[in-house]
Amino acid sequence: MSGVPPTLGVILAGGLSRRMGGGDKPLLRLGGRTLLERVAERLRPQCAAGLILNANGDPARFAEFFDGPVVPDSVPETPGPLAGVLAALEHAASHHPGIAFVASVAGDTPFLPPDLVARLHAERAAAGTRLAIAASGGRAHYVDGLWPVELRNDLRAALVGEGLRRVGQWIARQGAAEAAWPDRPVDPFLNLNTPQDVALAEDLLPRDER
Repeated sequence: MSGVPPTLGVILAGGLSRRMGGGDKPLLRLGGRTLLERVAERLRPQCAAGLILNANGDPARFAEFFDGPVVPDSVPETPGPLAGVLAALEHAASHHPGIAFVASVAGDTPFLPPDLVARLHAERAAAGTRLAIAASGGRAHYVDGLWPVELRNDLRAALVGEGLRRVGQWIARQGAAEAAWPDRPVDPFLNLNTPQDVALAEDLLPRDER
């Protein structure tokens, strides 16, 4: 992590999980452990400023599996992952005034790469952009990205003033670098949207974790 700007990590868990039948998808178990525990284990060492969870509703349901702050959306009606990013940016500005960046990941991505934050920072710096997003297998992963805290007011204006909801649309306005990983033998950004995805992920776990 030497040379990587101190970064606050946020796990985005505010979605409705419709394709999984509802409920808190990050609390699903994979190999005996929740997705939330697996994602936090991979992201926490990469974020010198700590780790928060973006989720709505009663935060107590996460207490057994996550020991950091649980930060709800600050925009009503669950408008999607951009609201989670905004909540994290505003939390960073209020509670970590010396931190300039937030790294976000989806709460259902248990195979995140250990160099995610470092690579995002490197690509952002090399390209001279303010944002960076992850990609694998030729596909961009808009919610797995790096966001400057200074853009929080711009993002709030887009969400509240314009009603913008598409992550890719807002990213396109700002310009973003892309850090790409191979998707073989395991896609590090495999996200578990359906019971079939969970079964696939079980097969991809090392034998001693199943």
